[in-house]
Amino acid sequence: MHHLEIKDLCVSYDKDPVLKGVTLSSDKGEVVSLIGPSGSGKSTLLRALIGLTPPSQGQVFVGGEAIDYFSRRSLRTLRGEMAIVFQQYNLFQNMTVLRNVSIAPIKIQKRSRSDAEKEAKSLLEKVGMADKQDAYPEELSGGQQQRVAIARALATRPEILLLDEVTSALDPERVNEVLDTIRGLTSAGITMIIVSHEMAFVREISTRVAMMDDGQIVEIGPPSQIFDAPEQRRTRDFVSKILKH
Repeated sequence: MHHLEIKDLCVSYDKDPVLKGVTLSSDKGEVVSLIGPSGSGKSTLLRALIGLTPPSQGQVFVGGEAIDYFSRRSLRTLRGEMAIVFQQYNLFQNMTVLRNVSIAPIKIQKRSRSDAEKEAKSLLEKVGMADKQDAYPEELSGGQQQRVAIARALATRPEILLLDEVTSALDPERVNEVLDTIRGLTSAGITMIIVSHEMAFVREISTRVAMMDDGQIVEIGPPSQIFDAPEQRRTRDFVSKILKH
């Protein structure tokens, strides 16, 4: 049984199809990266999985259990098992770093403040931000805020982590500190679905890479296949262009 299974997922915006029958599965601890041109549906797929953009057709299973995206109870359960980190950090500006990381476990999961803050401090140490726990977001660089956002996502103890172009809003010199943080998560057994334009990173970290175009998965395989010997012409065209830059 796959940890995450997506079957024939479709999403439309104002009757305009964006995802056109995406089928994808991932085993526990696997890292699957989504690549493809802008507008191919990569970010929409992540938003659909977490329930921010409800699918119009298809099914998603987590641990063999079907997700009902129109049920509040099912969504609450899903968001205890899955978390997402966006391009923009979206930290609460009026809260300290420690409070940003600990608030969801306290308010949503009803964990004690002492337990939530203890785990938050541990997570901040893991992402290299332990010395900033009393700082406010405006006092942090973009890379530091993104690392806090990753710690915040991990605070709910998700089994699946979705990462949507988490370095695209960063200055170039801040990119590596966030990528190093993600590298550190690969040994934690968390299933990850990653959208990234950092192709060297995708090649290094991914178990498999899925090429998307026009709302569909064109090809999926290990990084060596996708980058060195793609089977589909669309994949070959895309990879040849991006690897020249």
